[in-house]
Amino acid sequence: MILPSELIAKHRRSETRWDQLNALLKRCVDVVSSVIGMLLLFPVLAIVVLLMKLDSPGPIFYAQERIGLNRRRSRKGGAEEERRHSDSFGQPFTIYKLRSMVVDAERHTGPIWAAAKDARVTRIGRFLRNTRLDETPQLWNVLRGEMSLVGPRPERPAFVTSLAESLPEYPRRYDARPGITGLAQVKSQYDSSIETVNRKLQYDLYYVRHGRLLLDLKIMAATVKVVARGEGAH
Repeated sequence: MILPSELIAKHRRSETRWDQLNALLKRCVDVVSSVIGMLLLFPVLAIVVLLMKLDSPGPIFYAQERIGLNRRRSRKGGAEEERRHSDSFGQPFTIYKLRSMVVDAERHTGPIWAAAKDARVTRIGRFLRNTRLDETPQLWNVLRGEMSLVGPRPERPAFVTSLAESLPEYPRRYDARPGITGLAQVKSQYDSSIETVNRKLQYDLYYVRHGRLLLDLKIMAATVKVVARGEGAH
């Protein structure tokens, strides 16, 4: 006779193997896609870089510290492991983007959320945001394993700390590797208030619970539609 505890243990082993296979497939897609993407986009980015230099003085790339995957919690070490690290976040890393704002955009304001019609955005920067070309340098982050093509967007440390105080579930979004695009990005808008952050958080938590390769493919297809409609910055 098979005891209930044995059935539970068998189910957990099966679930773990499936999670491992999904993670392996997801990583393969990330690596292959990021390499192909960088090669195909190189001629386009060469033209974009020239337009950026003509439009606004300053560096081409913009580097910023973001919070990434919380590797301890993502290992699913059980309820006690969950409690032990419930207040911790992911590993910091440096994200790269094509600069879409004027130089020192936050000199007088400090860290603030970007708006849909942000006066700090340059002319070519608005085009970059609408087409999401400003995010293309993050393919390097994907190749390095710091990000994935699909996942919750990584946030800055200053925002993470304050948002976790207002939204107790916020640290759970770091159970998944951050992505260039995500479910929240194709379903919602820019962060502008704690209410919009909470709405996007629910999408992120859904992805953390149900994220599989099939869902990734659906999100990538939805991202293409968003970009094609010129809604990349909304």
